[in-house]
Amino acid sequence: MDRRRFHSLQLALLASPWLGLHMECSALTLGDITSVQASQGLKAALEKGAIEAVRALSRPNGFLGNDKVRIPLPGYLQDAANLLRNFGQGARLDELITAMNRAAEAAVPMARDMLVGAVKSMNVQDAKNILSGGDTSVTQFFADNTRQPLSAQFLPVVTKTTARVNLAEKYNQIAGKAAGLGLIKGDQANIEHYVTGKTLDGLYFMIGEEERKIRQDPVGTGSAILQKVFGALKP
Repeated sequence: MDRRRFHSLQLALLASPWLGLHMECSALTLGDITSVQASQGLKAALEKGAIEAVRALSRPNGFLGNDKVRIPLPGYLQDAANLLRNFGQGARLDELITAMNRAAEAAVPMARDMLVGAVKSMNVQDAKNILSGGDTSVTQFFADNTRQPLSAQFLPVVTKTTARVNLAEKYNQIAGKAAGLGLIKGDQANIEHYVTGKTLDGLYFMIGEEERKIRQDPVGTGSAILQKVFGALKP
């Protein structure tokens, strides 16, 4: 065995336990897949996951009807919710919750092109970080590359929707005073910024969920490159 083949075998043996590969001899092995194919497979998975996440969240009740991403009342208002309901304000609270989630559903479709663009511009180091990262590596990749510009795009849409609810304006007035006293911090001081942030959190969460589905069942995607790459990585 020459030195090059020996080093290749060493790398394969080191990679196998890290990837959790327990494949039969007749099955496709990692060595059968080139780095180009691996990169194509990863990009295809991320693009598919992003598109599916946008589709799922932008449909009616995409946020409101999904317990995993439904946007709750901001913490400062949540703490007072029971008291407000006891004083007959339950309908107004429910109206605000619905408006927040409808705003998220209306804003999400704007993310599709930017998410796909982020995938297409992914470099080798990005791919390494995703493959060697944990369960949040995909979320982190999209957040690092799209969160700031998407926030700017989402905010006007969210503002337009929440402005229809009187309680939103009153919340901002009260929360603004509370923030000035140091009682609350960050996005919770403004309902529009709070909803925008939660919309992005839900979007990145759902992208991660879609990617996990692809890893678990690459054959079900109907994509040859995804089947080849993720099929080889599947335990």
